[in-house]
Amino acid sequence: MNKRDFIKSAAALSGAAAILPLASAIEPLAKPVAGEKNAPGNITLKKSLGVGMIREELSLTDKFKLVKDLGFDGVELDTPSEFRIAELLEAKAASGIELPSVVNKDHWKLPLSDPDPAVRKKCIGSIARSLQEAKELGGDTVLVVPGIVNEKVSYEEAYITSQSSIRELIPYIEKTGVQIGLENVWNNFLLSPVEAKRFVDEINHPLIGWYFDIGNILRYGWPEHWIRTLNRRIVKFHLKEFSRELMNTKGLWEGFKVDLLKGDNNWPVVLQAIREVNYSGGWITAEVPGGDRKHLKKISAQMDRIISS
Repeated sequence: MNKRDFIKSAAALSGAAAILPLASAIEPLAKPVAGEKNAPGNITLKKSLGVGMIREELSLTDKFKLVKDLGFDGVELDTPSEFRIAELLEAKAASGIELPSVVNKDHWKLPLSDPDPAVRKKCIGSIARSLQEAKELGGDTVLVVPGIVNEKVSYEEAYITSQSSIRELIPYIEKTGVQIGLENVWNNFLLSPVEAKRFVDEINHPLIGWYFDIGNILRYGWPEHWIRTLNRRIVKFHLKEFSRELMNTKGLWEGFKVDLLKGDNNWPVVLQAIREVNYSGGWITAEVPGGDRKHLKKISAQMDRIISS
């Protein structure tokens, strides 16, 4: 008798109300996952950056050509986009740049965990548009913040409500074939890798995973630990740096004011973890302060050094 049958039998004998909460709590973590511990493999990482990092007074096409010439393979857009899809596709074709992922721009001001159903509905509608735009642009991932905990929204409320909202997105995900990557941001929510893993396992959909931000996690953890735990659930990576010393001496947000390779990321260890989980998402996208071509060239070279760690 497997675990599920055992639970059903126990529920019949002891009362479903007593046993089913226990079942829902333990079963997602109890399921074995084939390949969860893999031998390190050879992986290919393509470099991308956020479109807002390109600080040159150029047309969209020329911006894409610029970063392509600087060694970037892709650009990440914010959506719903301020640009026409036709304009983006034209710039993509002319430059040879790829548009592999997009960031929904409404998930913070209209969180999926908001107590107001009307707010959640607006966010779901916005993410649905992002999914469609990503598909039209040839991308495969939409970045979404799963929820926010604050003085008005408790941790448990956010957990339940955001999961429910994400499940409402499944028809749109399946219609487009585009996946959602939930990102770890400073939202007071899903603060451990075990909990983050469990959150997506409970939703249990192959096109819902994690868009893991390597720098964000340094405030309260080590990215290599998270990467190994989240494992196959990671669909994309954001790359940034963080200094705990600057955070502790100058203030929380000052921790980000450090160049790539100058913070607390142990990049050889992080890259080893990425190889160990046989990351198949293909992309690693810089999310750092942008600038002119000289500055972007430096970021491209820094990313090359990181990827070769």
